[in-house]
Amino acid sequence: MTFSVDVFQNEYLPEQGREVNAIVTVTGSGTATPAAPASDRRVEVIIVDTSGSMNYPPTKLAAAKQATAVAIDTLRDDVLFAVVAGSHVAHQIYPAAGVVPATPSSRAQAKAALALMRGDGGTAIGQWLLHAQRLVAGYDDAIRHAILLTDGNNQHETAEELDRVLTATRGAFTVDCRGVGTDWQVAELRRVATALLGTVDIVAEPAGLADDFRAMTAASMDKTLADVALRLWTPQGATVRFVKQVAPDILDLTSRRVESGPRTGDYPTGSWGGESRDYHVCVEVPPAAVGDRMLAGRVSMVLPDGTALGQGMVLAVWTDDEGLSTRINKEVAHYTGQGELAEAIQEGLAARKSGDVERATAKLGRAVALANRLGNEDTAKLLAKVVDVEDPVRGTVRLRAAVTGVDEMTLDTRSTKTARVRRPTTPDGEG
Repeated sequence: MTFSVDVFQNEYLPEQGREVNAIVTVTGSGTATPAAPASDRRVEVIIVDTSGSMNYPPTKLAAAKQATAVAIDTLRDDVLFAVVAGSHVAHQIYPAAGVVPATPSSRAQAKAALALMRGDGGTAIGQWLLHAQRLVAGYDDAIRHAILLTDGNNQHETAEELDRVLTATRGAFTVDCRGVGTDWQVAELRRVATALLGTVDIVAEPAGLADDFRAMTAASMDKTLADVALRLWTPQGATVRFVKQVAPDILDLTSRRVESGPRTGDYPTGSWGGESRDYHVCVEVPPAAVGDRMLAGRVSMVLPDGTALGQGMVLAVWTDDEGLSTRINKEVAHYTGQGELAEAIQEGLAARKSGDVERATAKLGRAVALANRLGNEDTAKLLAKVVDVEDPVRGTVRLRAAVTGVDEMTLDTRSTKTARVRRPTTPDGEG
């Protein structure tokens, strides 16, 4: 497959200006090429919470088993897979050890083995992840993916223990996390998904698990390249302020940088298929004289063997034309606003939970105004279930007296999902 890298920015800086912002749109498309061969090996691990709470109501564990069976049927032939039951320990349901190729026989055996799942014990998500890491070990050239379902808090590990596991398992595989019901912690699963370059979402009712598992497995099957990195070169004296994925979800990659050459660093982006993602790159450069031009950054996508595919340039031009230097690029403005929107929602919900009505109203009102301005209709609808909106433009709201746990958690969970910036059919590079 190939990568196209498009840069959207206002490259003009005022005299003494230092900060350069750009939105980098990366699009993967096409079929395998000699430079970027598609991976013909995949490893899929399905991890299902089987702690005691999954028995209440009984339909929860039954729905999780059904969803796992659907995921198994969605696997392509010969994809290596395993099913793991998670409580305060990790117990492998199928196969007895390791992973096996998906065939009619192994699928049937795996689905029959789901009857062995029983709700019992506690919750130790780190142990589940370490077990998955052992299963994918040795398949470095494969696309490695896990589905993780839980219904409760990580009660049998400390936050520090889980953090150590997340550090140890970074890069081993990607994981899509799902919480069923409302007794789990959004922040906890978001930490897992962020560390392992995956997604997090809520499945409010057990009946929704099958469709969600099918969609996650199908998306994994559509990936063609594993372990792709975004490589950023910057000039002498420059400092990278941050590198963030901003669409389809917000994911801060800044701390994940791995030095790969002089003034060059790689940021992991996980597995890719035919898709498009947006990244916000912010670089601080030494100021230059009016009229000077500088290459402030060079962005490319890099395969594990070091092959670079696609390239985009981030520029800096100093000017004394205030009209040019104060112009805000619409892509940068849009995603800066999306980041503020996510923060406003999370801070507003936290304030609401703590009983700080004034702060909660102010933050969630700001979120309503931002969602309206940015055209994020999905988030606006979720906000309207938590606050009564009097003026969406000004962000005038009143907290609702009664809000369901599902509505509150859905808003929190999906706060980092962004609306793509609307662009003309043929981008002009300036947005």
